[in-house]
Amino acid sequence: MPLANPEAESDVAQHPVHGIQDHALIGNLRTAALVSIDGSIESMCMPYFDSPSVFARIVDADKGGHFSITPTFDFRPKQAYAPNSNVLVTKFLSEDGVGVLTDLLVPRGANRTGSQSRAFLPWLVRKVESIRGRVPFRLECAPAFNYCRDAHDARIVDDDSVAADCDHSTKGLFETKAMTVDLRYLAYSSDACVSDPKVELKVETLNGRKLPGPAVTADFELEEGQTVIFVLRECGDYTYASEQHKAAASVGPEKAEAFGIPVEKLASAASRLRPADNPLMTKALLHALIRDTQTYWQSWISRSKYTGRWREAVHRSALVLKMLIFEETGAVIAAPTFSLPEYIGGQRNWDYRYTWVRDASFTLYALIRLGFTEEANAFVDFILARLKDRNSDGSLQIVYTIHGGKDLDEIELTHLAGHKGSRPVRIGNGAADHLQLDIYGELMDCIYLAQKYSKPLAWESWVAVRQVVDYVCTMVNEPDLSIWEVRGAKKNYTYSKVMMWVAIDRGIRLADKRCLPCPHRQKWQDTRDQLYEDIQAKAWNDERKMFSQSYEDKDILDSAVLIMPLVFFMSAADPRFISTLENILKTPEKGGLTANSAIFRYDTTKADDGVGGEEGAFSLCTLWGVEALTRAGVYHKPYLDKAVNMFMDYQHLSNHVELYSEEVSRGGEGLGNTPQAFSHVTLISAAFNLDRAMGSSGGL
Repeated sequence: MPLANPEAESDVAQHPVHGIQDHALIGNLRTAALVSIDGSIESMCMPYFDSPSVFARIVDADKGGHFSITPTFDFRPKQAYAPNSNVLVTKFLSEDGVGVLTDLLVPRGANRTGSQSRAFLPWLVRKVESIRGRVPFRLECAPAFNYCRDAHDARIVDDDSVAADCDHSTKGLFETKAMTVDLRYLAYSSDACVSDPKVELKVETLNGRKLPGPAVTADFELEEGQTVIFVLRECGDYTYASEQHKAAASVGPEKAEAFGIPVEKLASAASRLRPADNPLMTKALLHALIRDTQTYWQSWISRSKYTGRWREAVHRSALVLKMLIFEETGAVIAAPTFSLPEYIGGQRNWDYRYTWVRDASFTLYALIRLGFTEEANAFVDFILARLKDRNSDGSLQIVYTIHGGKDLDEIELTHLAGHKGSRPVRIGNGAADHLQLDIYGELMDCIYLAQKYSKPLAWESWVAVRQVVDYVCTMVNEPDLSIWEVRGAKKNYTYSKVMMWVAIDRGIRLADKRCLPCPHRQKWQDTRDQLYEDIQAKAWNDERKMFSQSYEDKDILDSAVLIMPLVFFMSAADPRFISTLENILKTPEKGGLTANSAIFRYDTTKADDGVGGEEGAFSLCTLWGVEALTRAGVYHKPYLDKAVNMFMDYQHLSNHVELYSEEVSRGGEGLGNTPQAFSHVTLISAAFNLDRAMGSSGGL
């Protein structure tokens, strides 16, 4: 058991229940997994980000399912990413020995040789070794399929993919009505004086955990030089044309001797006769997958154009953002987790494994600034495809599945206890049917940025854009549920009004810059200008000198209005914006929204959002605060100094591997789904704009 926090909460088996911030992420642009600081996979869906979970201990410590590889002696864990990579390394330190666990999910691009014979192998690879002394390990692979709703069978069966020179021929197999998953391993020694380690998988029912089926476990000891690589994968239909074909694809020492060639060469040749996604699991193959995965990430981040003051933080955020991209469609998910609470014990627990239209312009800006045009173009294509699938009146759904689907029915999983008792656990997202009119501003800003920095807009897309702007013009006086997706009454939210102004403004700019036909241009301009007047008149609280959350709630402060200068609605030097900013920067006790250099969305005790309960400070709002201060600092330097200090303070709120969750508690602990794309995207944007402001005296 780890020594780091002896007072930590424990589950029924006396294993620590880690906080949200005590996890790192691995991914392969298809799915992702959260790995706890002591080597347990506590959240993973297969085969896709939004597929049902296989491991979900993070939302139910006893029956959610986990895959742990942990020393059985007392240790101190240390966890970090390999340099410029998303390959995760966890060290287990003790006086008696030091163990190392290397975790990765293999991406499609991890093929350094470009060999056509190697198929995409989206495997979870876990390499465990001793680098000093003897280290006893305990492995528990305890899945809980389909959010712990599907029973499964676990068996130890023959493994026909095992390397010919291995001293075992079995694997663990998990079967449900919808999925089959196997756990294979390869044990070897890199020291000629040390024998290969002995590992024996067994099926075991874990007492007290209430899992829907048995686990596969192993207890083994490694000494310096010994290594075991475990591989978890979803099984396909590995069939052969005939028994003769299957026999030809098999490998053994006797066959190698009969042919008079080394067994390694025979294994390489035999692999070509096997199904491409079921090659022989040789040491050479596993080493190549680990090496090529490392090379893939390092090669990708080396293309970044950022060379500013916060290179390490920006590049780590870029690597995280890359893991949140669904490669098949170009979609970017908000976060790879579901139902992690915005307040421990609270009910603000939502599923973020989807793509929000709202994220479009912010994500695109970050990708373009970093120079990742391939990812930017793919995301624009995904967004434009949703535009083609718009409703007949020009409106859009606010959130889509990673495949572009619209079905996100929200379900409460009452059988799960929630993260540290935070209920309910939800999957799906009921906000999909909300009227959130701000999304059209982010959508149009995304399209406008794409025209400026990426590829030109097709005629069919411009026709769709015109219909969207026409729709926005009909909705400028309508109430909605806005950016925070409240579950209460619709109101005339200031943020939504500003972003509708952005939508119309970007439509006009597109028409002008591209000389595109715009039959309703005068109507657009008149509507945009009148909306600006309305915001200044109806959202302004002259007594408190601030822009309010909505036309109806003039006394409620909302940090979403920090967006105003960022989208060029008004200058950051405007006295109205400056006084609003000053109000937000006050502590909650003084009527503001800022504590410990972190900014809250709004005062939940005053604003009726239909949800109830407390929440932490919002990463997004904090970084918008940094950007607002940066822009104001161009005209008044003390604001720029404050922006730098707030940005540095925010970076101290990351977890041990520089991941940022959706929110931060008053004590600085991560809350909400993690890591959140918005948090990392806005960090990249804030760093770029701070660099620019600090490096020049001109306006932004």
